[in-house]
Amino acid sequence: MATFQDTEGRPVLRTDYQRSIATYWNNEQNPVNLRLGEVDGLYHHHYGIGDYDPAVLEVPAERRDEAVIAEMHRLETAQADVLLDNLGDIGPDDRLLDAGCGRGGTSIMAHDRFGCRVDGISISEKQVEFANAQARKRGVADKVRYHLRNMLDTRFETGSMKGIWNNESTMYVDLFELFAEHARQLAPGGRYVTITGCYNDVTGGRSRAVSQIDQHYICNIHPRSEYFKALAANDFVPINVIDLTAATIPYWELREKSSVATGIEEAFLTAYREGSFHYLLIAADRV
Repeated sequence: MATFQDTEGRPVLRTDYQRSIATYWNNEQNPVNLRLGEVDGLYHHHYGIGDYDPAVLEVPAERRDEAVIAEMHRLETAQADVLLDNLGDIGPDDRLLDAGCGRGGTSIMAHDRFGCRVDGISISEKQVEFANAQARKRGVADKVRYHLRNMLDTRFETGSMKGIWNNESTMYVDLFELFAEHARQLAPGGRYVTITGCYNDVTGGRSRAVSQIDQHYICNIHPRSEYFKALAANDFVPINVIDLTAATIPYWELREKSSVATGIEEAFLTAYREGSFHYLLIAADRV
């Protein structure tokens, strides 16, 4: 039974909404997250970017599903690589925070790349347990650790992080609160990176497709402008903004054809194609 308390017995969750999100992810066993991770033991909870190899759809029927799953996993791992590319100069003595870590795949990739300490946090006990088990299995548990904590109140030391990222997790929280906590934790000159879906302010509000995505994931997708307002209010200066919308569409087209499709693929493709929804990478420095 979920306790929703950290290792020191302090409550992690503030609201009924947060409790509902934690319950959702504690119970989640979606093949689109689990089967892809089984390819190489890197379990992600985000989408992919880049063109897929159409040859996977021509593989003989008895092996096609396996080929499609492997290709989808390649695309989601490529997305994590792009995020890590934007963290800047990270060395083995630095410390990173994966805020909203899911089952922990990107944290392990960050350690493998930089050799540094990485802390991941989630409000899902099941995700934290799973991710720590993976770190132990890979022999990196001394450097990659996952914690049951709230990204709005992590209790990590002020100025202790060289880099922080959110990978598709900002839509569950207030951005001004989130970036205030990130600003507290980052050392001066530290880098923050997010990859996120946001709705297009120019279209005048959430489209029907964006609202369907909100409902499916029990989240609250923010307008694009909100990110830049909240960053500026907390002394972050964007250094790189990349529109990944066109790059993520192939992933969704392949996922729609896969055995792990969840039914939300049409809403994503509609929102991206009509321009009401954007998939952005934002990298910003703490000044």
